[in-house]
Amino acid sequence: MSMENTFDRLAPFIQEYIYKKGWSELREVQVEAAKTLFETDHHLLLASGTASGKTEAAFFPTLTKLYENPSASIGILYIGPLKALINDQFERLSDLLEEAHIKVTHWHGDAPQSEKTKLVKNPSGVLQITPESLESLLMNKANAVPQMFHDLRYIIIDEVHAFMGKDRGAQLLCDLNRLEAMAGVHPTRIGLSATLKDYEGAAEWLRSGTGNAVDVNDLDIKRSLRIAVEHFMIPDAKTTEETELAAQAEAAYNGFVYDATHKKKCIIFTNSRDTAEEVIRNMRRIAAQRNDRDVFYVHHGSISAALREEAEFALREGTGPAVSAATLTLELGIDIGGMDRTLQIGAPYSASSFVQRLGRSGRRGNAAEMIFVSAEEFDDMAALPAKIPWTLLRSIAVIELYLKEKWVEPIIEKKMPMGLLYHQTMSILKSHTNMLPQDLAKEVLLLPPFENISLGDYGNFLKHLILTGHIEKMDEGDLIVGETGERIINNFHFYAMFEDEEEYAVYCESEEIGSIMTIPPPGYAMTLAGRSWRILEVDHRHKTVQVELINGKSDTLWTGGTGDIDPRILKKMKEILAGSEMYPYLRPNAQNRLKKARRLVQETGLLASPVIAAGGDTMFIIPWVGSKQFRTIGRGLKHMFKDELKLRRCVPTEPYYFSVAGEVSPERLLEAVNFIGSGDYDPYQLLADDEAPLNGKNDEFAPDDLLRKAFILDGIDNKFGKIG
Repeated sequence: MSMENTFDRLAPFIQEYIYKKGWSELREVQVEAAKTLFETDHHLLLASGTASGKTEAAFFPTLTKLYENPSASIGILYIGPLKALINDQFERLSDLLEEAHIKVTHWHGDAPQSEKTKLVKNPSGVLQITPESLESLLMNKANAVPQMFHDLRYIIIDEVHAFMGKDRGAQLLCDLNRLEAMAGVHPTRIGLSATLKDYEGAAEWLRSGTGNAVDVNDLDIKRSLRIAVEHFMIPDAKTTEETELAAQAEAAYNGFVYDATHKKKCIIFTNSRDTAEEVIRNMRRIAAQRNDRDVFYVHHGSISAALREEAEFALREGTGPAVSAATLTLELGIDIGGMDRTLQIGAPYSASSFVQRLGRSGRRGNAAEMIFVSAEEFDDMAALPAKIPWTLLRSIAVIELYLKEKWVEPIIEKKMPMGLLYHQTMSILKSHTNMLPQDLAKEVLLLPPFENISLGDYGNFLKHLILTGHIEKMDEGDLIVGETGERIINNFHFYAMFEDEEEYAVYCESEEIGSIMTIPPPGYAMTLAGRSWRILEVDHRHKTVQVELINGKSDTLWTGGTGDIDPRILKKMKEILAGSEMYPYLRPNAQNRLKKARRLVQETGLLASPVIAAGGDTMFIIPWVGSKQFRTIGRGLKHMFKDELKLRRCVPTEPYYFSVAGEVSPERLLEAVNFIGSGDYDPYQLLADDEAPLNGKNDEFAPDDLLRKAFILDGIDNKFGKIG
């Protein structure tokens, strides 16, 4: 199908939309998607760069077919990971469908209830929804599902990479399969992503529970890239002179971030809300000192919707510079146009995140531009491994792995997701009101995420839920939701498979600023939305906090972000440290820091062995493995070898090194670590006798024996091989 033929095949209202937008031609991704969607019944995975036209590639053909043959129910189900993304797509679709007489409805916690009610009574067109709202619909409106979806043609999953390999994504697969079974439909699934490279795994995920083939539309859009990495060393302040030097270094670091951003449209990405708040507070302080205009915003999940929308508007529509610090809330596909630049504080935990963040800049033919900048607290008297610039190495590693090898992390799904098993068991039972145990088991275990759970294990699982009151068994043998279970599932927090902690809304007079989970006492100075506030009053009954704006220092209320790091990244970090290549994107400070680190490892032999004697009975283990493997080593040393090796201390700095002390030689310690990685033992030895680790939301409701089994399968990796 040629570009001209594709255009001619589209509905007239879409052709008119393209004319109004002034587009001279369709993009390749749109032509290729049309071939699959017009000519086959295959599922489709659209894996192409940010701003390559994926959304239109999915909607143009599907809306054309809906226009030509209107559905008797909802015809297209669009699933997005964020309410903000759904709201953004709702505006875009409303514009596109204005003259087509195709209804579009958005459905999430903030959407009008009246529109939801209308859709239930008269289902048609396009429904945009979050996984959590879909869960609620299946649980609480089960009788309406067949009428609402009996002619569903397409399911579009946006930012599909945000779901795969996560509990939330496994929940979504369960709900899609449940919906299709309840409505008796077999819609085409379309997944959209800018960061996928594991196409085989992604295709299997997309088709889970269906028999359709998956076409992969992989168009690697060639784009110009500008990448820079800068690094600042902040000396540990033990003396008055060192305190002054540290202040100068911090000022240089903050000044660099300010100068790199304040005259541009820019997103400053951070790995935590804490860092996002801190960096914008510092940027506003510098702007005030220089008498510059305040162009700074904060965008994360605890900022009020109004302030987030203000930031999005400034980035998308504002005529002048606009800078917002953000976590993953701006990493995904909200349409804010092309940024002049993105800046990463520290290093992202994954190559996938790097690619997504890089793609937020350089649209409309301009080069994508990203600066990595980190501040390292350095102490000359620190232990040897602490003198390695781990964050700088991680920055270089994710850049090199993607630019040179096009590598991003593979998709790894849990084999025994116990929390999700509880969640889906309770959700399905609630939707049916009552079920026989064998019917419940059949419906649950047919869902794709539970293919590794045996009927025997599930029987024991149900017995435990009955014993603990989550499920009640009636005299006739039917199961119903029990009293304990009712308290759990009737709370809106139940719908989400991610931790959704209780928050207090923060107000300055009548304006909502955001929300916090840690509640300090009145008089406390806190940071929120990049500004300093004094707490005036805390209302625990209504869960609100009244504040007033102040000048001066204040505390952030979130802990730093964490994330598992793939072993391939650690391996690359070691290669970088051992090598001699000086990467062209490193700025002078970063170049000098890498040179210093390389000299250190040459002088000390740090890379000669994974186990290094440090004087006395102290040693360091630097295994160069991923986060999961690192934690496995820690468990092995604690549970299998602590007594034999006579270790009196084993302190991890995850996932980089252990500091250990004990009456053991480096050679014997290395043998023990390599035995842990061999997998040549009963893995239950990595658990304490009475230990049943929790590995996700709702895990606490499962029996201990299944939690132990799940942890062995999903929580450790004891077959990572030798480290040296």
